[in-house]
Amino acid sequence: MDEQLKQSALDFHEFPVPGKIQVSPTKPLATQRDLALAYSPGVAAPCLEIEKDPLAAYKYTARGNLVAVISNGTAVLGLGNIGALAGKPVMEGKGVLFKKFAGIDVFDIEVDELDPDKFINVVAALEPTFGGINLEDIKAPECFYIEQKLRERMNIPVFHDDQHGTAIISTAAILNGLRVVEKNLSDVRMVVSGAGAAAIACMNLLVALGMQKHNIVVCDSKGVIYKDREPNMAETKAAYAVDDDGKRTLDDVIDGADIFLGCSGSESTDPGDGEEDGACANDPGPGEP
Repeated sequence: MDEQLKQSALDFHEFPVPGKIQVSPTKPLATQRDLALAYSPGVAAPCLEIEKDPLAAYKYTARGNLVAVISNGTAVLGLGNIGALAGKPVMEGKGVLFKKFAGIDVFDIEVDELDPDKFINVVAALEPTFGGINLEDIKAPECFYIEQKLRERMNIPVFHDDQHGTAIISTAAILNGLRVVEKNLSDVRMVVSGAGAAAIACMNLLVALGMQKHNIVVCDSKGVIYKDREPNMAETKAAYAVDDDGKRTLDDVIDGADIFLGCSGSESTDPGDGEEDGACANDPGPGEP
């Protein structure tokens, strides 16, 4: 980032008030009666209605239009594991996108917890507050486990943006591209750089729509993912491991591919410029699909 852009970004976040989000009341608070309705004693009425019928919370509170953007800062786009606090500007940023383009209110919640089960307990305990959970910037493979367990435990929608948001947009682009070149999803061959949350979710969605697994080759930081490459390979990677045909590098496998999907780090390496060790440590193009 050049210095001018850096300073502009810092000024944008600092002035006229720090940060990008705030809480604003939706009811008038001009008189003593307004305050008595908003808080004690009037607030007891909706509390008792919700106690009788929990669904009444959607009628009397902001819960139905309130989403939590929750992260532990372990996989922040382009920055990596910078921690929960340093990731807060990103979570605020996602919040303003929800509000600006969908009218959805957001609380950003940064959880300083690396243990997946403890993180799950924290998020699950927040269910009474929110109508939905948007998990953000949580590293793989923990993110798969966290989302799965939260979906099992919670009675509100749980969505991991880095997986499913990326998958939806990338798949739409691929389907439109195939229409242009008049090819079928079931026939094309795809090479993927990266095997994290975004890449796995993209591949899962494409396979669900008809792409053949045997037509997908994945590279991670160690090169091509092939069967028996290493003991105890993560299940999410093993699901896309190919038969060992001796090909080890991105350069080896990208020739003849119909689609390249870049879902790895922010630094880029062009295919054909391959590093001496041959591993595709970075994607050949922008890491964001």
